[in-house]
Amino acid sequence: MNMIQMMQQAQKMQKKFKETQDELANIEVSGQSAGGAVEVVFNGQGKFKSIKLKPEAINPDNPSSVDGETLEMLEDLIIEAMTSATEKANSQMEAKMKAITGGINIPGLF
Repeated sequence: MNMIQMMQQAQKMQKKFKETQDELANIEVSGQSAGGAVEVVFNGQGKFKSIKLKPEAINPDNPSSVDGETLEMLEDLIIEAMTSATEKANSQMEAKMKAITGGINIPGLF
């Protein structure tokens, strides 16, 4: 295989990798616990998207005592914490990858 063919092959692989990343970003995967009282949604890249809580998750003995505002507040607090942790993890990952690659941006790594 000559150099031109290798470069063309690399470009095809890079394009396919980008298409796959885009596809994964649009997939939604959910997980539940406590019989569906807690549900979280991530995309196909493992990035957190949302959380839904039911009153049973807060007070299983008396779910009617938990109002919608309380559920929304807790969902918002969890979303804020998940977003903060994700941003910190991404920053650390980028720093480590840049150290490995010498600052060269390799698409798809970060």
